[in-house]
Amino acid sequence: MDASPFVRKSFSERHMNPRLEGLNISNYEPTTQLVNIQEFRIFVATWNVGGKPPNSGLNLDDFLQIEGSSDIYILGFQEIVPLNAGNVLVIEDNEPAAKWLSLISQTLNKPNEQSHHHHHHQPLQQGQPSAEVSVRNPNSKDSQSGSGLLFFQKPSLKVLSRKFRVDNVLLKTCNCPSEFSERKHRQLGELIQKVDSCSICEEDYVDEDGSVIDMSNSNQLNYCLIASKQMVGIFLSVWVRNELVQHVGHLRIACVGRGIMGCLGNKGCIAVSMSLHQTSFCFVCSHLASGEKEGDELKRNQDVIEILKNTQFPRICKTPSRMIPERILEHDRVIWFGDLNYRIALSYAKTRKFLEDNDWDALLQKDQLKIEREAGRVFKGWKEGKIYFAPTYKYSSNSDLYAGETVKSKKKRRTPAWCDRILWYGHGIEQLSYIRGESRFSDHRPVCAVFVAEVDLFRGRRNKKSYSSTGAGIEIEDPLGRHSFCEFR
Repeated sequence: MDASPFVRKSFSERHMNPRLEGLNISNYEPTTQLVNIQEFRIFVATWNVGGKPPNSGLNLDDFLQIEGSSDIYILGFQEIVPLNAGNVLVIEDNEPAAKWLSLISQTLNKPNEQSHHHHHHQPLQQGQPSAEVSVRNPNSKDSQSGSGLLFFQKPSLKVLSRKFRVDNVLLKTCNCPSEFSERKHRQLGELIQKVDSCSICEEDYVDEDGSVIDMSNSNQLNYCLIASKQMVGIFLSVWVRNELVQHVGHLRIACVGRGIMGCLGNKGCIAVSMSLHQTSFCFVCSHLASGEKEGDELKRNQDVIEILKNTQFPRICKTPSRMIPERILEHDRVIWFGDLNYRIALSYAKTRKFLEDNDWDALLQKDQLKIEREAGRVFKGWKEGKIYFAPTYKYSSNSDLYAGETVKSKKKRRTPAWCDRILWYGHGIEQLSYIRGESRFSDHRPVCAVFVAEVDLFRGRRNKKSYSSTGAGIEIEDPLGRHSFCEFR
């Protein structure tokens, strides 16, 4: 089935005027379903921050490429805490994660961006609950001094993630149209806007000390946090444009530890599963086995295989006939990113020589991830964009020199490598850019990608025969084993 059912335009033209595209999917029988497709822009970034907490002066504007605003921001960090025994075995330090959330919210929700963000989207309709949370104005004096977003108070991740998180009644556990008759079927529009009683975050907004957090009297945010999770040093947060929140459902998070003894959380992944309208997405942030000895790449392959095998999302859908994905590869669109730690299969001296000549093609031929994928040993059927940027690891602190140029001992030297990567799987997703950032904050450079993803907006059936009286939509068999456009498979 063609993943691009309509003529591609320049992205800016498509994004300024998001048209709903009608597409008829015909089955072997005469039943036809009418599907609308809309495109959404997804920004994904991965950054190994080297165990260093951010300071309030760290500017994320370039990192988040705010000027070309996206609909969804998926931000994955590795090593937000040092991976020492204390953090891995004793108690997880949440303070850096809270600081990252503050900085991200500050950057995504700059007040002067407000009009720019909303000009091509429909306003929230009257009577619809708004996702309001109170966050101090990032441009106010006290935030300039560093204390405005809790930088010198000890920030609590729990409190802060609630502060930025969308109002929990807006985020539906299950956004399946749960109508059981033709009449109700026509009321789908109203159904989607109704507030669903089940929510992802069951508790009230109460701080650890028992005080209730004020979640009301603030300006509406452009972007709401819908999911955030830390596992030792891995930290994933998902931010969605305010008016899209009501169309997000089936939000679930799963973690797999692949670190010490093959199970602790210093390595492994955090995966988020969600549906946007009727299309399922999975975002996987991972930190795989390190090491540049020969054979270390096989440990990384094994990490990927185990993550795919062991990631299981809980069943939370209220529509029994609907097959909502429980495994990573069952989703319509999957994006996997992180410090995958694959190195370059060359000596340090040869790598240096190619780097000095800017011969990245020769280097890329020796990239372990490329070699392992082409051999079919890992990420079979996945795609990665062409790399037009220098290796992102390992830099000397606060400099643009690779660490090998500044350390004397061979033991401490690292061969430069493309450790930080973004891959995707599934149809109906297209990559617009794949670049690295130039922040000197860490020994890794951040890597960012922008995608356009097609999303199925459920808009009803063509004829009565295709609508079964049990309330379950008819599933379309597809010879390629792909999902139908209206049902999860």
